[in-house]
Parts: sequence; C-alpha cells; structure tokens
Amino acid sequence: MRLGFCGAFLPDDMDDLTPEICQRVRALGFSGIFARFRKNDPHTTPREKAERVRQVLADEGLRLFQVTGYWQNLIHSDEATRGASVRTVQAALRLASWLGARQIDTGPGSMNPDGPWFAHPENWTQNSRSQLVKTLKECAPAAEENGVFLSLEGHQLVTLESAQVTAAILGEVDSPWVRSDYDAANWISRETVFNTGAAINSDFDLLSRFIISAHAKDIWIENRHALHIQDGSPGKGVLDFRTLFRRIEALSPDYPVIVEGAETADLPEVSRLFHDIAAELSIRVLDADETA
Repeated sequence: MRLGFCGAFLPDDMDDLTPEICQRVRALGFSGIFARFRKNDPHTTPREKAERVRQVLADEGLRLFQVTGYWQNLIHSDEATRGASVRTVQAALRLASWLGARQIDTGPGSMNPDGPWFAHPENWTQNSRSQLVKTLKECAPAAEENGVFLSLEGHQLVTLESAQVTAAILGEVDSPWVRSDYDAANWISRETVFNTGAAINSDFDLLSRFIISAHAKDIWIENRHALHIQDGSPGKGVLDFRTLFRRIEALSPDYPVIVEGAETADLPEVSRLFHDIAAELSIRVLDADETA
C-alpha cells in the first residue's frame, strides 16, 4: 500500500511547488501527493511548467498519485456544455501526463449551479447516467493516449450515488482507463454510519474490479435535530480504516490511499495512525522507489 495526502500545505499553483515542500511531505511519512493545482488551467498551462514539477518530484523521490479533473459538469443535457466538459477532461489528462501523474480525479459534476458536489434532482435521473456514460466514452481515448487513468469519485448527492450505480456506469463505459477512485465516506448514510466496515465490504464486493485508489477521510453523525453527517480528518470519526486497508491491499499493494480532510496540523497524527494500522495488519507501506 502507498500513502499520500492532498490539501493542507500543498500549493494550488504548480509554480509554487518546491523541493522543500516535497521534503516536508516525505518527512511526514508520505510517498506521494494528490495535487489539485486549481490555478493552472489545463487548456493553457504550458508543458514546460508541468515538466518542471515532474522533475522536482522525481528529484525528491515523491510520486504524483493524482491531479484534479477540474470538476466540470459531465452530465449536462445541453450538448454544447457537455462537449466543453469533455474537452476540459481531455486537457486535464494531457496536463496530468506532462506532470507524470498516475491519474486524474473527478466527480460527475452536478446540475446544482452552486457546486459540483451539491444535490439536485436531475443528478439521479437515467438521462444524467446516460450523459455521463457518453462523456466518459468520449474521454477514454485521451486517457489511454496519455497513459493516465480517468478515475471517478462518487457521492450520494451526485450521479454516482452508490457503488451499485458506479459499477453499472463503469461497466457500460468498459474502458481499462476509466476507473473508480473509491471514497467510502462519500457513500456512508444514516443506515451505515454505525457499521462502516460492512458498508466498505459491500462497496468493494460490487466495485473492486474498477477500484485503483482510495481516498481516506473520516465520517461521523452529529448530535443535531436534523440529520447531519460530517466528514473530516482521519481519527475523528467512525470510519473503519482497517477494513479499507485490507480491501485495497488485497486488490494491489501498489494502489495509493490518499488522506483527505486533514489540515496541516492534523497530518503528523494521521500519518502515525495510518502507519500503525498498516503495521498492525502486516501491510507494508511502500516508499516511492519501492515496487509492489
């Protein structure tokens, strides 16, 4: 298993990535990162900027597990809007290749104008599923050409509302380059929040042939009158990371587990927690230059 993280002190602009930042990542016990680089437009960022980052990471012995897919709407019924989203994903895959990234991470988007992860009734329609399949099939050749996985993250508020739906859509797309970036917390509900291990096992039973990585953030139900399920830094909630680690390791020791929801101050404790769990389970945490 490989360990990485996103957010925290990682920069939003690739020009700001330095050897010192990479050394800080390594000192915390991580061998790779998910760098979002939100400020770098995939349509206009020049190759030389990306290749500088690639060289810095290589020099410091750090892997780039993921970069962002820029969160555009992949389900829109307006073909002009959907077509623009396809072009952005294709550009993101090209930029990821220049950076030396293993994969891009994106959700399906949302019909809610306030954000790509917010609920909207059209998100869960058969039309949105069909549009998503069409989009992914159009993007798959670019993923293969660039040697970068297009990995989809689901959430119960968007079209990829469950492991079942995600497996059905990825099966219909039928590309080895379009895969699942599994995030257990995004599918935890009131019914499963007190037995997250069973929920993770159920998801893996349905989705394992598509999973190539995992996000690791925690989840808990808050003491409020209205239902509120909160996510956050690992160690603060009830997610069964032991089950997650067992299942991802069984798929491939090469697959990364990427910490989400952690602030910079949380990272030393999260790293200790995850290294301790891995040791308890006799799972070897691979360094960047080790092969599985």
